[in-house]
Amino acid sequence: MTKKNNNNNEEEEFVSFGHNLNTKIRFEDANEDEVAEGSGLEAAQDESMCEAGESNDAAEVTDDTTSADYYFDSYSHFGIHEEMLKDVVRTKTYQNVIYQNKFLIKDKVVLDVGAGTGILSLFCAKAGAKHVYAVECSQMADMAKEIVKANGFSDVITVLKGKIEEIELPTPKVDVIISEWMGYFLLFENMLDSVLYARNKWLVDGGIVLPDKASLFLTAIEDSEYKEDKIEFWNSVYGFDMSCIKKKAMMEPLVDTVDQNQIVTDSKLLKTMDISKMSSGDASFTAPFKLVAQRNDYIHALVAYFDVSFTMCHKLLGPRSRATHWKQTVMYLEDVLTICEGETISGSMSVSYNKKNPRDVDIKLSYSLNGQHSKVSRTQHYKMR
Repeated sequence: MTKKNNNNNEEEEFVSFGHNLNTKIRFEDANEDEVAEGSGLEAAQDESMCEAGESNDAAEVTDDTTSADYYFDSYSHFGIHEEMLKDVVRTKTYQNVIYQNKFLIKDKVVLDVGAGTGILSLFCAKAGAKHVYAVECSQMADMAKEIVKANGFSDVITVLKGKIEEIELPTPKVDVIISEWMGYFLLFENMLDSVLYARNKWLVDGGIVLPDKASLFLTAIEDSEYKEDKIEFWNSVYGFDMSCIKKKAMMEPLVDTVDQNQIVTDSKLLKTMDISKMSSGDASFTAPFKLVAQRNDYIHALVAYFDVSFTMCHKLLGPRSRATHWKQTVMYLEDVLTICEGETISGSMSVSYNKKNPRDVDIKLSYSLNGQHSKVSRTQHYKMR
């Protein structure tokens, strides 16, 4: 599957992330030969990540195991940082925002939340920041210190190892907070709360958050081949009935790219979040939607994707069908919907952080179609773990 986006305005630095349709990309295409320019590149999904899970004993892994058990430790490994840095669309977007809008950074005190290898901090230092505090909770903080020193920015960048909620900055306030906090389905791993905590505690009045806007969208796709492979597969496995697994498989959204030719309906905005003003609770919400079919086709799944904007830049980064490591979030439907052009799927989506582990996301999807060939009304639950 492969999925694309379609918005090209011109007034804000705008990023749409793509694999989870949830991550639909609206990042500007980057020149790959430019990537080497910041080869410490590590932009951002590095969340506050400390304290690896306490037990590695496989015997203790149960159905109740959540991403919290592996979250912190995962960012101590090089592979995930390599993947993010090689995500040229994402990394170059941040680089372009900083380098092409130096007025946002020059002579400012900057806080980098979830700094990872320190790539965003390096970008800011090179753009003339007065000082950058790079906060990283995983073991990667030790490498970030070496990277900063190797690149001659030790006098400008201070790497602080620890959770943003627990460390103390050597300065009472900062002018800019920058972070690549977005996860699958925008909210998975809940690093947003760490950014909001930092904003409330350290951002000076009139300070800026980069990025400062995020929007989650929904659309519907035809995906018979992939659904057959991932879901219907369990009906007969080497001649045995394993369909009991099918329901569990349906509850796990698939993170993958979706081809634009699979899109059957228009897209609808579910939620826009203003990172500079929102509260933590605003990330949990219920939103109605109505998707209108653009052609006669079948619908096998709904797909979520997100856009991220840097509105202070007055420049839009539009989609060029380049995939990011976020991909889109595909939620398969129990029903195969037969829909005609102009017919609508209406419903609502409720999104909340899991009570047991707030880094996980629970999704409730209610939908109905009263069409010529399909009449369906159903509620399904999904768990992003």
